[in-house]
Amino acid sequence: MTELHDLSAVEQLAGLRSGTLSPPELVAHYLARIARLDDRVGAFVEVTAEAADARAAALTGTQPTGALWGLPFADKDLVARAGVPMRSGSRLHRDHVPTTTADQAAVLDEAGGISLGKTSTPEFGLTGYTETQIGPPTRDPWNPANGAGGSSGGAAAAVAAGLLPLAPGSDGGGSIRIPAATVGVVGIKPSRGRVPFASGLDSPGGLPVAGPIARSVADAALLLDVQCAGRPHRFATRAPASGPFLSAATTPSPPARIGVTTVSPWDDADDIRLDADAARAVDIAATLLSDAGHGVDGFRWRPRGYAEMFTTLWRTSAARMALTDAELELVEPITAWLVREGRRLTGSELLQALAAASVFEQETIAAFDPFDAVLTPALALPPQRVGWFDRDDPVRGFSQQVRYAPYSSFVNVAGLPAIVVPVITDASGHPVSVQLIGRPGGEATIVSLAAALEHRAGPMPKPAIWSR
Repeated sequence: MTELHDLSAVEQLAGLRSGTLSPPELVAHYLARIARLDDRVGAFVEVTAEAADARAAALTGTQPTGALWGLPFADKDLVARAGVPMRSGSRLHRDHVPTTTADQAAVLDEAGGISLGKTSTPEFGLTGYTETQIGPPTRDPWNPANGAGGSSGGAAAAVAAGLLPLAPGSDGGGSIRIPAATVGVVGIKPSRGRVPFASGLDSPGGLPVAGPIARSVADAALLLDVQCAGRPHRFATRAPASGPFLSAATTPSPPARIGVTTVSPWDDADDIRLDADAARAVDIAATLLSDAGHGVDGFRWRPRGYAEMFTTLWRTSAARMALTDAELELVEPITAWLVREGRRLTGSELLQALAAASVFEQETIAAFDPFDAVLTPALALPPQRVGWFDRDDPVRGFSQQVRYAPYSSFVNVAGLPAIVVPVITDASGHPVSVQLIGRPGGEATIVSLAAALEHRAGPMPKPAIWSR
């Protein structure tokens, strides 16, 4: 029997608009699944059942308006919602309750969505795994012995387990794409400047942007459309318009030229080893795209000087947090290390890193320019066991994150759009994903190509928890 969570977000919306589904019915279904199953996943840090029920009741009997009318979602726990605890994955903020609602949440409310609570994130969103001092780790619904990635780990795990139809996330160095690829769902990192309320243009190096996580390319495109349209742009620089992206997900792409590379900018700085299934996923994706009529070619790419520059930018971002020396004794070791190392940087070192980032951006865009999209692995390694990332030795832990996901952060530095989509399964049946990187403002192209991959790869299996 088809359950409500078996329907795509687009199908659920159609049911809501036709009246065959009601907001209270859908909210009750997901709240029941969260109550029954989330102790095995650790996707949520706060469930706001009473507020969600009230919101669903208020929508009942009204005219369906808004692109997400009646559809459940949840806020990442780095996003303020008035009256709801915002812990940011840290015991420093265990009792913090905002009095105002951030645009990231308000935009989805205004589109008619219903928040069910807060999804888990590592401390201040600084790591590519979601294991904190304030709660249980977030686990891969396919294998609860493994972690779900980060920093939008709770959002991705909730979607993969059928606890939400879709979820917003944020991505400063892979924080949407890493967990999405880890648990086998779709994640989109938009171009710098694309999403007005989280454009990246107000941060050092322009790294963090907001984006969607969903089970299908079309569902992710639906949420991206909402995120892009919800607020006016605050900066003169923005990505060129190319939406709506839901249309791109349902419209075949004209013949495109696609470059393929397994080179990462970390190759000269760390021991990057590509897992055999990750390599096979790239080969099969290339074949599927070629069979669809696209030109697919390998190419040489030799990025230079990336590791030192990115590490400086990441430490600088952490150093902006207003933490006292006493508070630094209470945070995770990697947080304290990043903050202290960032505060030791001189103005000259920061300026050199920003200049290097600008050069890297220009050189990467030039190297990728012959192609409409570039295909890479999504991750270098398969999902790792909870506790695999060293939380006591921050230098080793940082290196492990690089080796796990060396294809993510450089896309943020270059300001390009990217999408991860599962295309094969490994021997255990777990989905394995690839990444498509677009030109500046090229979300529509990569969304269309990812939808073609999704179609040609066929339906991915679902974790056992899905049917419970």
